[in-house]
Amino acid sequence: MTVPIIRLSDSGSSPTRILSGARWGLVPSWASDLRIGNRMINARAETVATTRSYRNAFARRRCLVPADGWYEWHRSDTGGKQAFYFTPADGGVLAFAGLWETWGPDKMVTCTIVTTSALGEMRHIHDRMPLALSPDRWSAWLGEEPADDLLAPPDPDFLSGLEIRPVGPAVGNVRNNYPELTHRVDPKAPTTPNPTTGSTLF
Repeated sequence: MTVPIIRLSDSGSSPTRILSGARWGLVPSWASDLRIGNRMINARAETVATTRSYRNAFARRRCLVPADGWYEWHRSDTGGKQAFYFTPADGGVLAFAGLWETWGPDKMVTCTIVTTSALGEMRHIHDRMPLALSPDRWSAWLGEEPADDLLAPPDPDFLSGLEIRPVGPAVGNVRNNYPELTHRVDPKAPTTPNPTTGSTLF
């Protein structure tokens, strides 16, 4: 899966922001097999600075991953699952904290997103969430300016601008990719569940 990322150019004396595509699932430069990226679609904020697979990218190759929102599944007390879509209520675009690497002789660009503990109302849905960065944090994350705490959780005011929208079970099939996936549904309406767990970028 290829996703857009915003990163600093890796050439020249004055790096500039560039938009490029990247394979989702970070593959460290030392890896012998591209398939390692299938297990590295998320990096935990608690360990990203010290884990061998991520620490070099965290120190030198951070990026922004733009997205309309993300999905999470919630298991109810009765055992059923409901999908939710997290998206800016004003229709804006999110920027997730990401990391990028190049791999192989062709310098394939790969990436991952950083996740953190869920906050606010999100904790009632899932215990983890992407580290979504407000615009005032973009420059520091990209390395254009110093920062005291790159991995600080999102500001509560920023999170309050997100809509938590119940959506249908079709998001559980990775082969599905159409706008109706993000449409609000009535969680109490009967459905034919076909969910998977975890989060998915949109």
